[in-house]
Amino acid sequence: MSTTVGVVIPAYRPDIPELRRYVTAIDETVEPDEVVIELDAPKDGVTAELGDLPADVETVPYRRGKGAAITAGFEYLATDVLVFADADGSTPADSLATVVERVSSGTADLAVGSRRHPDSEVASHQTFARRFLGDGFAWLAGTLLTVSLYDYQCGAKAITAEGWGKVRSHLYEPGFAWDVELAAIAGALDLRVTEVPIRWEDRPGSTVSPVRDSLALGRALLSARHRAKQLSDDRLHTAIAAAREQPTALVERDR
Repeated sequence: MSTTVGVVIPAYRPDIPELRRYVTAIDETVEPDEVVIELDAPKDGVTAELGDLPADVETVPYRRGKGAAITAGFEYLATDVLVFADADGSTPADSLATVVERVSSGTADLAVGSRRHPDSEVASHQTFARRFLGDGFAWLAGTLLTVSLYDYQCGAKAITAEGWGKVRSHLYEPGFAWDVELAAIAGALDLRVTEVPIRWEDRPGSTVSPVRDSLALGRALLSARHRAKQLSDDRLHTAIAAAREQPTALVERDR
């Protein structure tokens, strides 16, 4: 029996022509069984502009955040492998296919696309500020987490449905920090995590604020480390969790 693949593309005010091109490229190259675009706060007419694509378009009238959108999309899919790719197309479809193959072949439970891997090909670079902050965050995350990666936040990841079933109730970050939380929890649950070098091109118009979101990522990293330690039965972190009011996991929140 062949392995089925589903792709989620989280989008907030996307470049419509670019999104259309990217979805078409994914359909032709990855050949997924399902594609779902999770669209936050769409402007009038946008859903209709995407209606002829080989994808389901799921919308909400407000901005959930990247992590919440991906979570909703993964819950929507019923495939053996769950994939997400950022809507700007920074990870070309052929590189996304390589990430997917690592999971569909049984090599890994979670495959993480990587811009910073020594074997990656970067066609155009981020601004110095974004690159500096990104490198610093990757170093800090690698120091604090059991999963050591060159790049935690590249917009291309794939996970088995079984792996998703294990991590889904431990994910809380609705925004950009979802990526690092996913890696941290996967490591804590002893999933096989592999990093995949990709070809990557920085796209203008990012909705990430280097300073504001870096501070949020720092806080989220500490939270992810705490939850990962708790899952690993660390006494200190288990005691801290017992003394705190626990947040609601993304899968338990209203869509």
